[in-house]
Amino acid sequence: MPICAFDIADDGTATAVHDIAPTGNAAYRWWHFDLTDPDLPDWAAAHVPELPAAALLQSQTRPRCDRYADGLILNLRGVNLNSDGPTDQMVSVRLWVTDKTVVTVRVRKVFALDDIRQSCANGTAPASPSDFVNVLSCALSRRVQDVVFDLADRVEQIEEDQGGSAVALPADMGELRRQAIRLRRYLGPQRDALLRLTDAMQGDSAAQREVANQTILHVEELDSLNGRLGALQDLHDSQTSALHGRNSYVLSIVAAVFLPLGFLTGVFGVNVGGMPGVESPMAFTLLCLGMAALGVILMAALRWLRWI
Repeated sequence: MPICAFDIADDGTATAVHDIAPTGNAAYRWWHFDLTDPDLPDWAAAHVPELPAAALLQSQTRPRCDRYADGLILNLRGVNLNSDGPTDQMVSVRLWVTDKTVVTVRVRKVFALDDIRQSCANGTAPASPSDFVNVLSCALSRRVQDVVFDLADRVEQIEEDQGGSAVALPADMGELRRQAIRLRRYLGPQRDALLRLTDAMQGDSAAQREVANQTILHVEELDSLNGRLGALQDLHDSQTSALHGRNSYVLSIVAAVFLPLGFLTGVFGVNVGGMPGVESPMAFTLLCLGMAALGVILMAALRWLRWI
């Protein structure tokens, strides 16, 4: 059965529920399930319309907000604060919201929902279903903001460390790019869902509009981070290519100078009869002076050709 169920009054006081009816005598009733609960499919089939019930039971979701009859189908994502995965592996929460009922279904623990459970125990629960959605989306957005801004600080630190030089990129550069991409993947649809939610809530939309605006900011920041990380990688690649090109150039110049000199030493190193200067004590000195003169001539020729 559910992780928790509460009847929540207009003043925020909450009473634990022990029956299985979808609504009670309070302002609204909140049901919170784990997707793996074996009783959830039967309960949803009995107390939730068919389409919303199917949405609650989906194994894979993306952020969405759709009106259905007198209720709202809502899927949201939040950063993963559990120990079983990275923060950008975002956790999902599925909701079915009506004037008298809020049903939430999770796969992994969602700390924003645990905060609401604690507020129920403290007598400060959201006073209405719209307040519940506002509190939940705000808590999810606040935790996303912490992760996105931490990522932005890390990217800014890398930019400062680079300083336009060919300093090696940090080992976690690739993971930072993947993290920004994964966050953007879910926050883009979530932005659209929250904007639709703002329109759906009508008179209660002021607080929700602020959450939607914050999510727009997060998406824009992630787009900027992806561009900045790509620019850092491109700059580093171009600097590395330039450095390799300069080194190859120097090696080519050295080879151009020493290739003919190596040819001469090879020829005069042949151990066969008839080599000139074998009997002369000045031959080695003359050979060295000739090779030095040839080296100077080669350097002058390369400079005249503007190769160096």
